[in-house]
Amino acid sequence: MRLIVYLLGGIFLAACLPEQQNSTVASPADNTVSTQMVTLGDKLFHDVSLSSQGNQACASCHDVNRAFSDADKTIPVSKGSEVGQFGTRNTPAASYTRFIPPLHQEQDDGETLWIGGLFLDGRVNNLEEQAQKPFLNPAEMNNKDAADVVAKLRASTNANLFREVFGSDALDIGKEDQAFGQMAQAIAAFERTPVFSPFSSKFDFYLQGKAQFTTLELQGMSLFIRADKGNCAACHPVTASADGTPALFTDFSYDNIGVPRHPNRQFFTENFVDEGLAKTTNDPTLRGQFRVATLRNIAKTAPYMHNGRFDNLREVVEFYNTRDVEPQRWGEAEVPETVNRDELGNLRLTDREIDAIVAFLNTLSDGYQP
Repeated sequence: MRLIVYLLGGIFLAACLPEQQNSTVASPADNTVSTQMVTLGDKLFHDVSLSSQGNQACASCHDVNRAFSDADKTIPVSKGSEVGQFGTRNTPAASYTRFIPPLHQEQDDGETLWIGGLFLDGRVNNLEEQAQKPFLNPAEMNNKDAADVVAKLRASTNANLFREVFGSDALDIGKEDQAFGQMAQAIAAFERTPVFSPFSSKFDFYLQGKAQFTTLELQGMSLFIRADKGNCAACHPVTASADGTPALFTDFSYDNIGVPRHPNRQFFTENFVDEGLAKTTNDPTLRGQFRVATLRNIAKTAPYMHNGRFDNLREVVEFYNTRDVEPQRWGEAEVPETVNRDELGNLRLTDREIDAIVAFLNTLSDGYQP
């Protein structure tokens, strides 16, 4: 490991950089993951035949060119396999999801915090569990059950490869539940590859001394970190993890930042409320809380927030800046009683400072060429 420390406007930024930026993070399944399984996972991730209408795959809502978020930016939610079916959440990006820990509680200065869990409400604990859900969701791939999915797999072009990976009898009648779990295992193996988490942004190259930030980007990073300014790093830390993983720009905690209802009645009824973490934990004091998302590739993943309420990054920063001083502009929060009113809502950022933070956020997109 190398420890690099930068001084930015009086603020120290430390980052532990692993010698191999694209090394695969260890996981319990790593010892049994083969190249062939990853290849199978890739193919299953892109296989539209596994949906009810033969028109939707995981990749339909998680496009590689959009950091594995929905490529259709014209609506706040995603289309389902059935015509006219839509979800009620903005599809979260699948990039860097392999780093999300299982849902658990931690103590922080006497406060109990919920941390981790996949989906925005933390309702599953690993990629294997997550991969199964869209296949059976009526608003997504809309299959009746595991047997329905596996029947489609038997008829697909990927059936032979599946048998090569999991055994010649893997798709036999009576083994549907096992085969469905194995499908999820293969997809998760693909999602754990560097394709989903390359750490190839301008920010990463900057820390390696291979790229230079503009004056505006440097100012934006300083504002992002400063507790008396943006204070974004409080929930989106810019330093590497203790194990040397580069900054993930999330602490995996939960918060209700006061996002207002989405006004589009095609997708959201007037009184619709997304319970968020409260539904997962059965704790009403957590209503409206959602897991803090990574900011890596954030410039590629509009629209923003759980309901796709904001169309661009500048609007998001403006909301954080003036939520409490311009309530007539933003409207009431979807769940007003649990809103975080201590750390955002009146940041007193100037237009120039907002521009700077947005410029810094744009340095977090993967695929930068030094």
